[in-house]
Amino acid sequence: MKSDGSIRLSCTGLSVSVPGRNLIADLTIDVCPGEILAVLGPNGVGKSLALHTLAGLRPIQSGAVKLNDNNIGDVARQQIATQLALLPQYTEDIFPATVFDTVLVGRHPHVGRFHWESDEDRDIARDALRQLDLADLADRDVTTLSGGERQRLAVAQVLTQATQIYLLDEPTNHLDPQHQLDVLHVFAEKARQGNAIVATLHDVNLAARFADRCLLLYGDGRWDLGLVEDVLTGERLSRLYATPMDTVPWRDTNLFIAAGPAS
Repeated sequence: MKSDGSIRLSCTGLSVSVPGRNLIADLTIDVCPGEILAVLGPNGVGKSLALHTLAGLRPIQSGAVKLNDNNIGDVARQQIATQLALLPQYTEDIFPATVFDTVLVGRHPHVGRFHWESDEDRDIARDALRQLDLADLADRDVTTLSGGERQRLAVAQVLTQATQIYLLDEPTNHLDPQHQLDVLHVFAEKARQGNAIVATLHDVNLAARFADRCLLLYGDGRWDLGLVEDVLTGERLSRLYATPMDTVPWRDTNLFIAAGPAS
């Protein structure tokens, strides 16, 4: 795990609420360089809101979010964008653009005002397309892409941003099994290089396979945080998802299967 010169993201006593409901209470966490932290929980428990709050895109109701030693609300947005990248759950294409022009948008935080992208910026963008198996689609209009191709393009754009911290909201959304693995392998390599990855996931088994730690959100203020092997158990997951979760030994680990009520 690389730490020298790493950019740090942390929160202390953080609460996330919606009208009439406190989703997350008193969350304290350090996002560690060199690790993947998976955020799990059923729909509507605040996973996306937590990521947006950590990215400084939502008002902080209580507690603090810090980027290095600075309150994130005091840091200029462009500076944040050179250090932290957020993959949103949904992406809209308002104007026609090619795949290459779209992925190149990820370089904008690094490009000075009144300047154009450099050859280095374009090389970074091409490399991101290659990593996401999109190089052959560089000249395609984004409006012609399938849902899975568009999702991989969104991931490629975040990679092009080249930050130390990646906040990923359902990065495997719309992807077939092979591309799910490809995307998570890309970020596993980023973690090995010292980057910090926080990803919301719905597939518990992908979290078990790729994450170092897991944050479980229950939607009523409660949360659990710990190493994958300590947190991901059939008992905890059954409680988290309010449905029986069977544990099945597989290779040198476990698979978790939603058993549900007997038919």
